[in-house]
Amino acid sequence: MATNKQIIEDAITTDSVSHGLLSPYQAKKFLQQTFEATPFQQAIRHVTRTEKSGEIDKIGIGHRLLRPKVENAFDGVTASPKFGVVKYSCEATRLDWDITNETLRQNIEGENMDTVVTNLMTKQVGVDSEDLLLNGDAKAAEAEAFSSTSTYAAGDCVTEAGGLYRFLKAHAAGAWNEAEVEMIGEVTDTVFLGQNNGIIKALNDSHIIDVSGAKEMELEMFYNAVAAMPNRFNDGTLRWMMSPTRQQQWELFLLNKVIEAGGAVPESLYKSPVGIPSMGVPMMPNDTIILSNPKNFLQVNTYTMKIKKDETSVEAIRKDKRFYVVHFDFDAIIEEIEATSIIKNLPLILQ
Repeated sequence: MATNKQIIEDAITTDSVSHGLLSPYQAKKFLQQTFEATPFQQAIRHVTRTEKSGEIDKIGIGHRLLRPKVENAFDGVTASPKFGVVKYSCEATRLDWDITNETLRQNIEGENMDTVVTNLMTKQVGVDSEDLLLNGDAKAAEAEAFSSTSTYAAGDCVTEAGGLYRFLKAHAAGAWNEAEVEMIGEVTDTVFLGQNNGIIKALNDSHIIDVSGAKEMELEMFYNAVAAMPNRFNDGTLRWMMSPTRQQQWELFLLNKVIEAGGAVPESLYKSPVGIPSMGVPMMPNDTIILSNPKNFLQVNTYTMKIKKDETSVEAIRKDKRFYVVHFDFDAIIEEIEATSIIKNLPLILQ
Protein backbone atom coordinates (compact mmCIF):
# COMPACT_ATOMS: atom_id res chain seq x y z
CA MET A 1 0.00 0.00 0.00
CA ALA A 2 1.35 3.42 -0.95
CA THR A 3 2.37 5.68 1.91
CA ASN A 4 1.15 9.27 2.27
CA LYS A 5 4.61 10.47 1.27
CA GLN A 6 4.57 8.38 -1.92
CA ILE A 7 1.09 9.55 -2.79
CA ILE A 8 2.10 13.19 -2.41
CA GLU A 9 5.18 12.62 -4.54
CA ASP A 10 3.11 10.89 -7.22
CA ALA A 11 0.64 13.76 -7.16
CA ILE A 12 3.22 16.43 -7.95
CA THR A 13 5.57 14.75 -10.44
CA THR A 14 3.44 15.22 -13.58
CA ASP A 15 4.16 18.01 -16.01
CA SER A 16 0.68 19.18 -16.94
CA VAL A 17 -2.47 20.25 -15.17
CA SER A 18 -4.61 17.83 -17.18
CA HIS A 19 -2.74 14.83 -15.75
CA GLY A 20 -1.68 16.19 -12.34
CA LEU A 21 -4.72 14.89 -10.50
CA LEU A 22 -5.16 12.54 -7.58
CA SER A 23 -7.11 9.35 -8.23
CA PRO A 24 -10.10 8.68 -5.90
CA TYR A 25 -7.92 6.29 -3.86
CA GLN A 26 -5.07 8.80 -3.62
CA ALA A 27 -7.52 11.56 -2.71
CA LYS A 28 -8.78 9.44 0.16
CA LYS A 29 -5.21 8.93 1.43
CA PHE A 30 -4.49 12.66 1.05
CA LEU A 31 -7.59 13.39 3.13
CA GLN A 32 -6.32 10.93 5.73
CA GLN A 33 -3.09 12.89 5.99
CA THR A 34 -4.98 16.16 6.51
CA PHE A 35 -7.10 14.46 9.21
CA GLU A 36 -3.92 13.68 11.13
CA ALA A 37 -2.87 17.35 11.21
CA THR A 38 -4.44 18.12 14.62
CA PRO A 39 -5.61 16.10 17.66
CA PHE A 40 -9.19 17.33 17.16
CA GLN A 41 -9.20 16.18 13.54
CA GLN A 42 -8.07 12.76 14.73
CA ALA A 43 -10.75 12.59 17.43
CA ILE A 44 -13.84 13.40 15.34
CA ARG A 45 -15.42 11.21 12.67
CA HIS A 46 -14.75 11.63 8.96
CA VAL A 47 -17.23 10.57 6.31
CA THR A 48 -16.36 10.52 2.62
CA ARG A 49 -19.14 10.74 0.04
CA THR A 50 -19.14 10.95 -3.72
CA GLU A 51 -22.11 13.35 -3.74
CA LYS A 52 -21.70 17.01 -2.79
CA SER A 53 -24.95 16.97 -0.80
CA GLY A 54 -27.08 14.28 0.76
CA GLU A 55 -27.89 12.56 4.03
CA ILE A 56 -25.93 10.65 6.67
CA ASP A 57 -27.94 7.82 8.22
CA LYS A 58 -28.07 7.41 11.97
CA ILE A 59 -29.66 4.67 14.06
CA GLY A 60 -30.78 4.34 17.67
CA ILE A 61 -32.43 1.60 19.70
CA GLY A 62 -34.09 3.55 22.53
CA HIS A 63 -33.90 2.60 26.20
CA ARG A 64 -35.89 0.82 28.94
CA LEU A 65 -36.84 -1.89 26.49
CA LEU A 66 -36.95 -4.94 28.78
CA ARG A 67 -40.38 -6.36 29.65
CA PRO A 68 -41.45 -9.01 32.18
CA LYS A 69 -41.73 -12.52 30.85
CA VAL A 70 -45.06 -14.26 31.40
CA GLU A 71 -45.36 -17.93 30.55
CA ASN A 72 -47.42 -18.66 27.43
CA ALA A 73 -48.26 -14.98 26.96
CA PHE A 74 -47.07 -12.03 24.84
CA ASP A 75 -48.02 -8.43 25.53
CA GLY A 76 -47.50 -7.32 21.95
CA VAL A 77 -44.67 -4.90 22.76
CA THR A 78 -41.65 -5.16 20.44
CA ALA A 79 -38.54 -3.03 20.18
CA SER A 80 -37.60 -1.52 16.84
CA PRO A 81 -34.54 0.46 15.79
CA LYS A 82 -35.10 4.16 15.30
CA PHE A 83 -33.69 5.53 12.08
CA GLY A 84 -32.88 9.12 11.26
CA VAL A 85 -30.79 11.22 8.92
CA VAL A 86 -28.53 14.25 9.15
CA LYS A 87 -28.32 16.37 6.04
CA TYR A 88 -25.03 17.64 4.68
CA SER A 89 -24.06 19.99 1.86
CA CYS A 90 -20.38 20.25 0.98
CA GLU A 91 -18.95 23.56 -0.19
CA ALA A 92 -15.98 23.75 -2.53
CA THR A 93 -12.74 25.28 -1.24
CA ARG A 94 -9.16 25.55 -2.44
CA LEU A 95 -5.57 26.29 -1.46
CA ASP A 96 -3.15 27.81 -4.01
CA TRP A 97 0.62 28.23 -3.84
CA ASP A 98 3.57 28.62 -6.17
CA ILE A 99 7.34 28.08 -6.08
CA THR A 100 9.90 29.74 -8.32
CA ASN A 101 12.34 27.44 -10.05
CA GLU A 102 15.08 29.71 -8.73
CA THR A 103 14.05 28.67 -5.21
CA LEU A 104 14.30 25.02 -6.18
CA ARG A 105 17.72 25.51 -7.75
CA GLN A 106 19.15 27.47 -4.83
CA ASN A 107 17.54 25.52 -1.96
CA ILE A 108 19.49 22.73 -0.31
CA GLU A 109 16.44 20.47 -0.71
CA GLY A 110 16.60 20.86 -4.50
CA GLU A 111 13.77 19.11 -6.33
CA ASN A 112 12.69 17.55 -3.04
CA MET A 113 11.46 21.04 -2.11
CA ASP A 114 8.32 20.17 -4.09
CA THR A 115 7.49 17.42 -1.62
CA VAL A 116 8.52 19.45 1.45
CA VAL A 117 6.27 22.37 0.56
CA THR A 118 3.37 20.13 -0.48
CA ASN A 119 3.51 18.29 2.84
CA LEU A 120 3.47 21.64 4.66
CA MET A 121 0.45 22.70 2.63
CA THR A 122 -1.23 19.39 3.40
CA LYS A 123 -0.86 20.07 7.13
CA GLN A 124 -2.25 23.58 6.63
CA VAL A 125 -5.27 22.13 4.85
CA GLY A 126 -5.89 20.09 8.01
CA VAL A 127 -5.45 23.09 10.34
CA ASP A 128 -7.68 25.35 8.23
CA SER A 129 -10.27 22.59 7.91
CA GLU A 130 -10.46 22.39 11.70
CA ASP A 131 -10.86 26.16 11.89
CA LEU A 132 -13.76 26.12 9.42
CA LEU A 133 -15.22 23.00 10.99
CA LEU A 134 -15.54 24.90 14.27
CA ASN A 135 -15.85 28.58 13.41
CA GLY A 136 -17.34 28.79 9.92
CA ASP A 137 -20.28 31.17 9.48
CA ALA A 138 -21.78 31.55 6.01
CA LYS A 139 -23.14 34.99 6.93
CA ALA A 140 -19.59 36.28 7.36
CA ALA A 141 -19.33 36.34 3.57
CA GLU A 142 -22.14 38.92 3.51
CA ALA A 143 -20.57 41.18 6.15
CA GLU A 144 -20.42 44.87 5.35
CA ALA A 145 -19.24 47.85 7.38
CA PHE A 146 -21.52 48.62 10.32
CA SER A 147 -24.00 51.44 9.70
CA SER A 148 -25.80 53.24 12.53
CA THR A 149 -28.76 53.80 10.19
CA SER A 150 -29.28 50.09 9.52
CA THR A 151 -31.06 47.39 11.52
CA TYR A 152 -29.58 43.94 12.07
CA ALA A 153 -30.98 40.56 13.07
CA ALA A 154 -29.36 38.16 15.49
CA GLY A 155 -26.71 36.22 13.59
CA ASP A 156 -25.95 38.97 11.06
CA CYS A 157 -22.27 39.76 10.59
CA VAL A 158 -20.65 43.19 10.17
CA THR A 159 -17.18 44.69 10.13
CA GLU A 160 -16.18 47.46 12.54
CA ALA A 161 -12.81 49.00 13.43
CA GLY A 162 -10.87 46.19 11.76
CA GLY A 163 -12.87 43.38 13.36
CA LEU A 164 -15.50 40.92 12.14
CA TYR A 165 -18.51 40.71 14.46
CA ARG A 166 -21.70 38.65 14.78
CA PHE A 167 -24.82 40.11 16.39
CA LEU A 168 -26.03 38.19 19.44
CA LYS A 169 -29.40 39.92 19.38
CA ALA A 170 -31.43 42.14 17.09
CA HIS A 171 -30.07 45.67 16.71
CA ALA A 172 -32.30 48.65 15.99
CA ALA A 173 -30.85 51.57 14.07
CA GLY A 174 -28.45 53.37 16.36
CA ALA A 175 -24.90 53.55 17.68
CA TRP A 176 -22.49 50.62 17.90
CA ASN A 177 -22.96 48.59 21.08
CA GLU A 178 -20.32 46.00 21.92
CA ALA A 179 -22.70 44.26 24.32
CA GLU A 180 -24.81 43.19 21.33
CA VAL A 181 -22.05 41.49 19.36
CA GLU A 182 -19.28 38.91 19.58
CA MET A 183 -16.02 39.17 17.69
CA ILE A 184 -15.41 36.18 15.41
CA GLY A 185 -12.36 37.37 13.49
CA GLU A 186 -10.64 40.16 11.63
CA VAL A 187 -11.95 42.03 8.60
CA THR A 188 -9.70 39.86 6.42
CA ASP A 189 -11.47 36.69 7.69
CA THR A 190 -14.80 37.37 5.96
CA VAL A 191 -14.03 35.26 2.90
CA PHE A 192 -12.42 32.41 4.86
CA LEU A 193 -15.08 32.07 7.58
CA GLY A 194 -17.93 32.67 5.13
CA GLN A 195 -17.33 29.46 3.20
CA ASN A 196 -19.66 27.30 5.32
CA ASN A 197 -21.35 27.03 8.71
CA GLY A 198 -19.34 25.36 11.47
CA ILE A 199 -20.05 23.41 14.64
CA ILE A 200 -20.13 26.38 17.03
CA LYS A 201 -22.84 28.12 15.04
CA ALA A 202 -24.84 24.88 14.87
CA LEU A 203 -24.56 24.57 18.66
CA ASN A 204 -26.90 27.55 19.02
CA ASP A 205 -29.58 24.82 19.03
CA SER A 206 -27.85 22.81 21.78
CA HIS A 207 -27.79 23.17 25.57
CA ILE A 208 -26.29 26.64 26.12
CA ILE A 209 -24.72 27.78 29.37
CA ASP A 210 -24.29 31.54 28.95
CA VAL A 211 -22.00 33.01 31.61
CA SER A 212 -21.98 36.58 30.33
CA GLY A 213 -20.89 38.99 33.04
CA ALA A 214 -19.03 36.40 35.11
CA LYS A 215 -15.80 37.79 36.52
CA GLU A 216 -14.04 34.44 36.77
CA MET A 217 -14.45 30.76 35.99
CA GLU A 218 -16.36 28.57 38.42
CA LEU A 219 -16.64 24.83 38.76
CA GLU A 220 -20.40 25.32 38.72
CA MET A 221 -20.20 26.20 35.01
CA PHE A 222 -19.00 22.69 34.23
CA TYR A 223 -21.62 21.05 36.45
CA ASN A 224 -24.38 23.08 34.76
CA ALA A 225 -23.18 22.01 31.31
CA VAL A 226 -23.27 18.34 32.32
CA ALA A 227 -26.66 18.69 34.01
CA ALA A 228 -28.16 20.30 30.90
CA MET A 229 -27.46 17.17 28.88
CA PRO A 230 -29.66 14.02 29.13
CA ASN A 231 -28.03 11.44 31.40
CA ARG A 232 -27.92 8.76 28.71
CA PHE A 233 -25.15 10.69 26.93
CA ASN A 234 -23.04 11.00 30.08
CA ASP A 235 -21.52 7.57 29.47
CA GLY A 236 -17.78 8.10 29.86
CA THR A 237 -17.19 9.22 26.26
CA LEU A 238 -17.71 12.95 26.88
CA ARG A 239 -14.83 15.42 26.54
CA TRP A 240 -14.41 19.10 27.34
CA MET A 241 -13.12 20.79 24.16
CA MET A 242 -11.46 24.13 24.78
CA SER A 243 -8.59 26.24 23.55
CA PRO A 244 -5.16 25.68 25.15
CA THR A 245 -5.44 29.20 26.58
CA ARG A 246 -8.73 28.31 28.24
CA GLN A 247 -7.15 25.16 29.73
CA GLN A 248 -4.39 27.29 31.21
CA GLN A 249 -6.89 29.85 32.49
CA TRP A 250 -8.75 27.07 34.32
CA GLU A 251 -5.48 25.93 35.88
CA LEU A 252 -4.69 29.51 36.93
CA PHE A 253 -8.17 29.88 38.46
CA LEU A 254 -7.64 26.78 40.60
CA LEU A 255 -4.16 27.89 41.63
CA ASN A 256 -5.52 31.26 42.71
CA LYS A 257 -8.17 29.53 44.82
CA VAL A 258 -5.46 27.48 46.54
CA ILE A 259 -3.45 30.63 47.28
CA GLU A 260 -6.50 32.50 48.59
CA ALA A 261 -8.08 29.77 50.69
CA GLY A 262 -5.22 27.38 51.35
CA GLY A 263 -5.65 23.64 51.18
CA ALA A 264 -5.19 21.64 48.02
CA VAL A 265 -7.04 20.92 44.78
CA PRO A 266 -7.19 17.30 43.56
CA GLU A 267 -4.73 16.85 40.70
CA SER A 268 -7.43 15.33 38.49
CA LEU A 269 -9.50 18.52 38.65
CA TYR A 270 -6.92 20.44 36.61
CA LYS A 271 -7.26 18.15 33.58
CA SER A 272 -10.71 16.63 34.19
CA PRO A 273 -13.33 19.05 35.54
CA VAL A 274 -16.31 17.10 36.93
CA GLY A 275 -14.38 13.91 36.19
CA ILE A 276 -14.54 14.48 32.41
CA PRO A 277 -11.19 14.77 30.55
CA SER A 278 -10.44 17.94 28.61
CA MET A 279 -8.71 18.21 25.26
CA GLY A 280 -6.97 21.27 23.85
CA VAL A 281 -8.31 22.47 20.51
CA PRO A 282 -6.18 25.36 19.19
CA MET A 283 -8.87 26.66 16.82
CA MET A 284 -11.50 26.97 19.58
CA PRO A 285 -12.42 30.53 20.67
CA ASN A 286 -11.02 31.37 24.11
CA ASP A 287 -14.48 32.25 25.47
CA THR A 288 -16.13 28.95 24.56
CA ILE A 289 -16.08 25.37 25.88
CA ILE A 290 -17.89 22.47 24.19
CA LEU A 291 -18.99 19.32 25.98
CA SER A 292 -19.67 16.29 23.81
CA ASN A 293 -18.30 13.01 22.53
CA PRO A 294 -15.89 14.10 19.76
CA LYS A 295 -17.29 11.27 17.60
CA ASN A 296 -20.57 13.18 17.62
CA PHE A 297 -18.98 15.63 15.19
CA LEU A 298 -18.51 14.69 11.55
CA GLN A 299 -16.52 16.26 8.77
CA VAL A 300 -17.91 15.26 5.39
CA ASN A 301 -15.67 15.35 2.32
CA THR A 302 -16.00 14.05 -1.21
CA TYR A 303 -13.64 11.88 -3.18
CA THR A 304 -13.10 14.72 -5.62
CA MET A 305 -10.04 16.21 -3.92
CA LYS A 306 -7.52 17.22 -6.57
CA ILE A 307 -3.97 18.54 -6.51
CA LYS A 308 -3.03 20.32 -9.73
CA LYS A 309 0.44 21.36 -10.79
CA ASP A 310 1.38 23.59 -13.71
CA GLU A 311 4.89 24.28 -14.92
CA THR A 312 4.36 24.19 -18.69
CA SER A 313 1.86 27.00 -19.34
CA VAL A 314 2.98 30.28 -20.90
CA GLU A 315 2.67 32.06 -17.54
CA ALA A 316 4.68 29.37 -15.73
CA ILE A 317 7.45 29.46 -18.34
CA ARG A 318 7.65 33.26 -18.48
CA LYS A 319 7.72 33.60 -14.70
CA ASP A 320 9.91 30.52 -14.24
CA LYS A 321 7.47 29.24 -11.61
CA ARG A 322 5.50 26.16 -10.65
CA PHE A 323 1.88 26.70 -9.71
CA TYR A 324 -0.15 24.40 -7.46
CA VAL A 325 -3.74 24.24 -6.24
CA VAL A 326 -5.67 21.84 -3.99
CA HIS A 327 -9.44 21.52 -4.51
CA PHE A 328 -11.85 19.68 -2.21
CA ASP A 329 -15.32 19.88 -0.64
CA PHE A 330 -16.31 19.84 3.02
CA ASP A 331 -19.18 20.21 5.46
CA ALA A 332 -19.42 20.04 9.27
CA ILE A 333 -22.37 18.30 10.87
CA ILE A 334 -23.48 17.17 14.34
CA GLU A 335 -25.07 13.75 14.54
CA GLU A 336 -26.97 14.25 17.81
CA ILE A 337 -27.48 17.85 18.91
CA GLU A 338 -29.02 16.71 22.22
CA ALA A 339 -25.67 15.14 23.13
CA THR A 340 -23.90 18.52 23.26
CA SER A 341 -23.59 21.42 25.68
CA ILE A 342 -21.71 24.65 25.16
CA ILE A 343 -20.43 27.20 27.70
CA LYS A 344 -20.30 30.65 26.10
CA ASN A 345 -18.94 34.10 26.92
CA LEU A 346 -16.35 32.93 29.44
CA PRO A 347 -14.20 35.65 31.03
CA LEU A 348 -10.43 35.75 30.80
CA ILE A 349 -8.62 35.93 34.14
CA LEU A 350 -5.78 37.93 32.63
CA GLN A 351 -6.83 40.72 30.27
